[in-house]
Amino acid sequence: MSSPLPIPAPHATLDEDAWEDLLNFIEERRVIPIIGPELLKVDTETGPRLLYDWLAEKLAVKLAVDASRLPQPCTLNDVVCWFLSSRGRREEAYTRLRSIFREANFAPPQALRQLAQINDFDLFVTTTFDSLLEQAINAERFQGAQSTDVIAYSPNRVADLPTERDRLQRPVVYHLLGRLSASPTYVISDEDTLEFICALQSEHLTPEKLFHELEHNHLLFIGSNFTNWLARLFLRMAKRRRLSDPRDVGEVLADNHSRNDGRLMSFLQQVSVRTRVYSGAEKFVDELHRRWTIRRGPAQVIDLGVSAQRFLPPEREMPDNAVFISYAREDLPAVQKLKAGLDAAGIRTWFDLERLEGGDDYDRKIQRNIARCSYFIPIISTTTERRLEGYFRREWSYAIDRARNIADGAIFILPVCIDETDGGTARVPEKFKAVHFTHLPGGDVSPEFARRLQDFLSARHG
Repeated sequence: MSSPLPIPAPHATLDEDAWEDLLNFIEERRVIPIIGPELLKVDTETGPRLLYDWLAEKLAVKLAVDASRLPQPCTLNDVVCWFLSSRGRREEAYTRLRSIFREANFAPPQALRQLAQINDFDLFVTTTFDSLLEQAINAERFQGAQSTDVIAYSPNRVADLPTERDRLQRPVVYHLLGRLSASPTYVISDEDTLEFICALQSEHLTPEKLFHELEHNHLLFIGSNFTNWLARLFLRMAKRRRLSDPRDVGEVLADNHSRNDGRLMSFLQQVSVRTRVYSGAEKFVDELHRRWTIRRGPAQVIDLGVSAQRFLPPEREMPDNAVFISYAREDLPAVQKLKAGLDAAGIRTWFDLERLEGGDDYDRKIQRNIARCSYFIPIISTTTERRLEGYFRREWSYAIDRARNIADGAIFILPVCIDETDGGTARVPEKFKAVHFTHLPGGDVSPEFARRLQDFLSARHG
């Protein structure tokens, strides 16, 4: 069991012991950041603004709402309520908001980039609907490649973590209150918030794997715009027990308003003594990032240019002109090493990291990717010899189907052996045996193989 953060009555900052404990828990991957809209400071035509404030003004214009008649500064809820009271169509607000955000093309705020650099965070929960956190993680960890998994909850579509947290292969951003869409499947009004909160507490609509992690890990609520009762309710929902009950994990509320809410502070001090409050969302992130960087030292902070052989998860969707790697699940470590070596040679690769192996949609995705990849690398090993059935054999079949339409002498399939398996006697299709097998023990990419593949790609794509 993890030990509690040492939390007395709420203070505006953390003492040195609390910072030390928090950093220890982060290193042990026992902390989950929950991101709110106060961290979304973006550069607009009139200077830095909070994204939601800026969006509210733009949405008011799009929906012909007279913002001067609304409370100032107006919120998205103000705009939507006024629009609906004027008999506006509810669905229009969501599609207009999506268009406004996409056209703005904001860069991720510095605070999100700082959080993304803390690579001990593997699960991020956000209460915002934008894509800025995902963009920040991809930029800081994957050189801009779309490698972060993004999951969005909505009451009519319960999406949970794909597996237990300690088995996640890539960082996850979970949109707890929905993700930007042309459909009304995300929160932009108080009524939406009410619907989502009720659904999340419903026995049949709760993402169980996610809530198990929230219950058993320390939480950082950073930049939340929840006030008073909603903050209490959200804490209780995350912990799934009375807040006054003894528990082994704690929370930090780091935002710009909770400290000034006397009733909330009194409640936390009397009831939820495991909760600390830190004044200033961006200030908290900056201090956390500073302390984490010092603790790790420059050599350990993410620098993708330093270690060319570092494994980066494949993108969620296969990029154009990529090399498709087909493998058995047990051979993943060698495949990761193979991908790292090919990445270092500037060769784009793709494989299915999660190995879902089920469902028509999944199968169509694999067929589609094999149909458009540049080259197909089947991984041959003692594992594939032993397994007479497996989804990788279906991938091999799809590759052979495509090869039938390719001219004689043109190369498409490049078998790779990662151990001492004999290509001549291996349990592989005869089409594989017609081409040269490359031996790359353990997945280590040889300079000769990298150059050969580079030459193939250059000839194919000019």
